[in-house]
Amino acid sequence: MDAPVKPPGKPADPVSALIRSRLRKAGRRFYANDNIAAFLEPGELDALLLEVEGKLKGVLESLVIDTDSDHNTQGTARRVAKMYLTEVFRGRYLPPPSVTEFPNAASLNELMIVGPITVRSACSHHFCPIMGRLWIGLMPNEHSNLIGLSKYSRLAEWIMSRPQIQEEAITQMAELLIEKVRPDGLAVVMEADHFCMHWRGVKDDATKMTNSVMRGSFLKDHTLRREFLSLLNIKD
Repeated sequence: MDAPVKPPGKPADPVSALIRSRLRKAGRRFYANDNIAAFLEPGELDALLLEVEGKLKGVLESLVIDTDSDHNTQGTARRVAKMYLTEVFRGRYLPPPSVTEFPNAASLNELMIVGPITVRSACSHHFCPIMGRLWIGLMPNEHSNLIGLSKYSRLAEWIMSRPQIQEEAITQMAELLIEKVRPDGLAVVMEADHFCMHWRGVKDDATKMTNSVMRGSFLKDHTLRREFLSLLNIKD
């Protein structure tokens, strides 16, 4: 008598489905500019890269590109998947950079300005580049933490290395700095070129976007805000 035929096993869920399941169970959103590092298990980023590579191969096929014969695009799906997960959008998948915080031993309470910091991102609407500059103004108090100059750049890179829109990116940066530094006042200004406007659509390559976020004493003290903005000296 023949042995009973075993039913085929259920195919394993893709790693992205496992991650989404954890996020939903925890009641956490996973928008384009959210960090989801806490919900990735060891080794899953490599598995996710393979999954994204496979999906991108499908996109190239649907664009009627012969990736089997075209030597220029044979490895494109892999390169783009790696670029997204480990470079351009790495701020979604990695925890925040470690930041050494020093006590304000000298009780500094004067205006500090950091910038311009070069920032790069991609708009969440079209995945086109955003390239710009960021300025940070701080009014510390005796209880504030002081962080190294390079850490401002590292924190900005972590926030911007996700699909972003400028208005939300600058708010995320402000909230992060308030958490890390605990100043009396914080001001953040960003100026950026948006290639979703330069490269497509109206194709206007002269337009920039500049916006600001003010917190604490920068909101209340008009003289302080005016001093900060006058010292930026934003030029082309």
